[in-house]
Amino acid sequence: MTDPNAIQPSALDQLPDRDPEETAEWQASLDAVAREAGPHRAAYLMRRTLERAEAGGIALPKLLETDYVNTIPTAAETAVPGDEEMERRITAWNRWNAAAMVTRGSKHGVGGHIATFASAAWLYETGFNHFFKGKEADGSGDQLYIQGHASPGIYARAFLDGRLTEAHLDNFRQEAGGNGLPSYPHPRRLPWLWEFPTVSMGLGPLSAIYQARFNRYLTARGIKDVSSSHVWAFLGDGEMDEPESTAALALASREGLDNLTFVINCNLQRLDGPVRANFKIVQELEAQFRGAGWNVVKSLWGTAWDELFALDATGALVRRLREVPDAQVQTYQTRDAAYIRADFFGKDPALAEMAKLIGDDKIIECFHLSRGGHEARKVYAAYKAALDHKGAPTVILAQTVKGHTLGDGFASKNANHQMKKLTVDEFKTMRDLLELPIRDSDFVDGKVPYGHPGADSPEVRYLQERRAALGGPAPARRTHALAPLPAPDDKAFASFDKGSGSQNVATTMAFVRLVKDLVRDKETGKRWVPIVPDEARTFGMESLFPSLGIYSPKGQTYEPVDRDQLMYYKEAENGQILNEGITEAGSMADFIAASTAYATHGEAMIPFYIFYSMFGWQRTADQMWQLGDQLGRGFLVGATAGRTTLTGEGLQHADGHSPVIAATNPAALSYDPAFAYEIATIVKDGLRRMYGEPAPGEDPNVFYYLTVYNEPLPQPAKPAGLGIDEGIVKGLYRFNTAESAGLSVVANAPRIQLLGSGTAIHWALKAQRLLAEEWGVAADVWSATSWTELRRDAMEADAALLRGEERVPYVRQALQGAEGPVLAVSDYMRQVPDQIAQWVEQDYSSLGADGFGLSDTRDAARRHFGVDAESVVVAALAQLARRGEVKATSVKEAREEYGL
Repeated sequence: MTDPNAIQPSALDQLPDRDPEETAEWQASLDAVAREAGPHRAAYLMRRTLERAEAGGIALPKLLETDYVNTIPTAAETAVPGDEEMERRITAWNRWNAAAMVTRGSKHGVGGHIATFASAAWLYETGFNHFFKGKEADGSGDQLYIQGHASPGIYARAFLDGRLTEAHLDNFRQEAGGNGLPSYPHPRRLPWLWEFPTVSMGLGPLSAIYQARFNRYLTARGIKDVSSSHVWAFLGDGEMDEPESTAALALASREGLDNLTFVINCNLQRLDGPVRANFKIVQELEAQFRGAGWNVVKSLWGTAWDELFALDATGALVRRLREVPDAQVQTYQTRDAAYIRADFFGKDPALAEMAKLIGDDKIIECFHLSRGGHEARKVYAAYKAALDHKGAPTVILAQTVKGHTLGDGFASKNANHQMKKLTVDEFKTMRDLLELPIRDSDFVDGKVPYGHPGADSPEVRYLQERRAALGGPAPARRTHALAPLPAPDDKAFASFDKGSGSQNVATTMAFVRLVKDLVRDKETGKRWVPIVPDEARTFGMESLFPSLGIYSPKGQTYEPVDRDQLMYYKEAENGQILNEGITEAGSMADFIAASTAYATHGEAMIPFYIFYSMFGWQRTADQMWQLGDQLGRGFLVGATAGRTTLTGEGLQHADGHSPVIAATNPAALSYDPAFAYEIATIVKDGLRRMYGEPAPGEDPNVFYYLTVYNEPLPQPAKPAGLGIDEGIVKGLYRFNTAESAGLSVVANAPRIQLLGSGTAIHWALKAQRLLAEEWGVAADVWSATSWTELRRDAMEADAALLRGEERVPYVRQALQGAEGPVLAVSDYMRQVPDQIAQWVEQDYSSLGADGFGLSDTRDAARRHFGVDAESVVVAALAQLARRGEVKATSVKEAREEYGL
């Protein structure tokens, strides 16, 4: 039988031991320490030895967890280079006004959160006074991702700074009147203050990583030197449960993003209770980040704990801190000294003896108040360590108390996230604790007053001087007065007008060819940011590899296997393509950073992100919303689009609904172009609107979603005539009539209007021919490039009518006088073309690919969904038969003839 206490073989046993005697001596020494001084001492020595090895560059597995103590000991801290008492008073005013604002708002039923900022106040104040660079600083200043639930504290500081008034604070969460403050960081709602929307938890940390990475990209490509900019992401420990929060940790360390710092407010609580009730979230996060290659700084305990640690001669205190679960730490926060003596110290004889040397006041101070995240000195030391560390990103794990200074009714209570107000008596207690000069008489009719020391007070002057020294107010968003980008040479677009002749070309390939021409433009070519999640070859983009290069901070340290080929895989430090691997979320974060560079860095960049359409909106629609909220601009391209065009892949790849999801986003201009010249026209107009000179009333802060297809088909020439480009952009134009298509139809033949989008227009064109040749029906074919834009225009017309303005929707104008009923068809669910149904004056019906996709040929899939040309013919005849314009028997005959 194997001895369970015997030392088991390790991976190192597979390597030859050059000196077994020396190895045995080291092992015997460890055994001796464990035997004489105890296993805890042996473990301590091993940890310190591993730390020394890591510091000396000796290749060993990293130590993933350290003791539950501060990374930076008190003796190693530097003094805060400022007036700590002044900063304490500023923080006190911010705490007060944040709580007052939410409490006053709660009387209107609009809610708000108090406890988060109360725990994080010093994390922000120390940064604002000493670290966060404003927009007038070198480069572009710093980028701040503020924890969403801490927004009242940021508003309170802006009020103290004179950037907001009492009227603003009184309109917290009340924006309809035009002078309100959004609940959370929302650039679209408060664009001069907020840069980054963060309250959709998990997206902030993901975006922060890719923002820091994009900063490096901008510098490496010579667009702008932003090497002095630092990205700070303020997060909650509960937020780290979101998969997006940790999805890109390895990227940040792999690329050495030491321009990035995560500050995780470890108040040990999520929204309903403890983050890790039976475990320790700080230790878990430390291991996770260290394992991913991050530098970890823990700031857990305040200076009051120094006396306790000095008494810990046996290490019993440190061991006990490691073993107490988070939920019990919360309990200590609310219990008296006697309970803490019994439950914390009483578990270990050495601790019980130590407790005899500590008074009750010290125990209460340590366990109720003294946390590393609540002391400017501790926070300053952690931030300085983060900026001093090179070669890797840093995460600061700062322990705090949720609801700190709000009174015993708030601190560490499970329900404090839902507690929206303090009573007058609680405010008076808070006032006394914060030592604020607010009188009882200032509470008029039970209404809590805002507090302000005066525009010329020492506190406000100090605050403003510190911000001036750091480059201006923060947070702040600046919309730079950028000159419009020059329009690319018209030849790049016009080349698509003549069509592809006898060659079959997929619209995916047409889009890629257009981009290849545009990136060669001398004026704007360098501003394109191609983004792809590891499917570049699927989309025909491999030809861009050698010409543009794939961005890599290390360049290319190997010889690619396909180096002797024309389209070899080329990485470069100044590469233009962002090839992210299999991560749609990471690619979207790239897109957001690039699409908002016009504001963040004052540099207009033109991102296009091409992806399997099924894996775009369905997977990352929340980030598309974030993109719109952040006022991003650029082109999203859903490739291999539609439910029936991707042969053999099956339902997981068959996109029948992305335009439906896109339609829900007010900032998304969704197009389903059928032909190459339509793509060129849409992209040209998008460049004008977003980066050139938008027309009066046009919002440039939009982004385009284009669906393109992998089905090689003839690309016709652009029809001649006025209004084609306008129709393409607005969403609908007549592609041909039965007569212009050269079909033979008798005079006064029954007529129908066929509306198709994307690849479906080819089924409509075939149906047009069948209807004429086999059933004597004349059909006109229309290209519906955007059902969504048609709907939005019609809704705006409806709204105008309610205001007393006479306006006809464009879709009604376009179809005015068109004979017969309308039949719409697309490769998406019927809900997509049905968006316009209520504004079409003619009889309206539709066909679409509803239901789950399936694996088969294109023809079989289209017959299955009833959207192929023959199905269109039967549907058209049925519509005409209901109107009495063809015989009812024709419908049955057609079904039988086509095998439907």
